[in-house]
Amino acid sequence: MPATLRHFAINADDVPRARAFYEQVFGWTFTPWGPPGFYQTRSSGAGHLGALQDRRSVGGRAMPGVELTFGVDDLDSAVAAIEAHGGKVLMQPFHIEGVGRLIFFQDSEGNVAGAMQYDEGTWE
Repeated sequence: MPATLRHFAINADDVPRARAFYEQVFGWTFTPWGPPGFYQTRSSGAGHLGALQDRRSVGGRAMPGVELTFGVDDLDSAVAAIEAHGGKVLMQPFHIEGVGRLIFFQDSEGNVAGAMQYDEGTWE
């Protein structure tokens, strides 16, 4: 099953400090979106959507400094493949209105990442 790296999130303990850092170092711009303390950037490269957000836990594990989300065509098939090849789903499918269905999983090496079946037209 092909997957495309589509989204990254920078998890921060101090979001305003991290925002200032990335704006000043890379010239990125951030727009508030969703819950408080969550920002999006589309200035990190074509075909990628970035986020800056408060650090949180998923499945009892603190999320790393940078988290990745892979775009897949069929989330249910991705879940089956993850589980069949030694991975574990940490967060069951969750629909983000206007974006798509998201899971977080642990790979065979213990790394945590996301997989998202984006709503039609999201990346066109």
